[in-house]
Amino acid sequence: MKKFAALLLGAALAVTALCGCGQSGEKVTAKIIEIDLTNEEYAFGVDKNQPELLEQVNQFIKKIKEDGTMDQIFDKYFGGGTPSAVKSAPLDSSKDQLIVATNASFEPFEYTPGEDYYGIDMEIASLLAKELGKELVIQNMDFEAVCLSVGQQKCDIAMAGLTISEDRKEYVNFSDPYYEASQRLIVRSDDEKFKDCKDAAAIEEILNSMDNKTSFGVQGGTTGQFYLEGSEDLGFEGFPVKCVPYKNGSLAVQDLVNGNVNYVVIDSAPAVCITEAINKMQ
Repeated sequence: MKKFAALLLGAALAVTALCGCGQSGEKVTAKIIEIDLTNEEYAFGVDKNQPELLEQVNQFIKKIKEDGTMDQIFDKYFGGGTPSAVKSAPLDSSKDQLIVATNASFEPFEYTPGEDYYGIDMEIASLLAKELGKELVIQNMDFEAVCLSVGQQKCDIAMAGLTISEDRKEYVNFSDPYYEASQRLIVRSDDEKFKDCKDAAAIEEILNSMDNKTSFGVQGGTTGQFYLEGSEDLGFEGFPVKCVPYKNGSLAVQDLVNGNVNYVVIDSAPAVCITEAINKMQ
């Protein structure tokens, strides 16, 4: 019996050792195909019952674009600067608070390595609250609940790397856009299927040749999922592949490296942060 148990343990260790390894035994990492698959814009989603807040947000976006503050924030996350921590106050109905809905697993726009929040959206939220003379409260939740929480008036504004879409306008009024985004394809380092692709059309030709035996990880409810499954709202025809939603992009990329999904599609800036973090762990 002990010998049998030892054999089982050895087999389990062997399987664990093979995770993240290619057929040659070399460690597999994730790599990004540096081609934009989409062109989209991020904006903030404001409570429809607060038109004055929408006007204030738009004025604030214009102000920080013109005075260089927006560029300074971008430089912290894209130019090697030092991100600033953002603190959230406890929710208190007796105080004048700006309640922000977010999904803090979308680096570099919002993430929380500890008690504090970091990210482009979070730093903008902090400055916006100060501009309005309000105390900042950050409500961290699943991405698919972000716009819904604002639509239900549980939060004032959604700040979560939101692509403007007609479907989301059912719940929020979008501010003016503040960031141009795109989707990117992430593959395993030992995958050469897309190596000769020069543009999105070449990638999409390959995607259309696949079937539902090929799995793509996405963060649930994001543009990556709509891109693969199709969306009349966003003008995506979709592809005949299997789409596997995850709670966040990091889980999708980790499953890619471990061989549980074939590919991942996610927003370009988070794709860089996630692949760098996952690859460091391999």
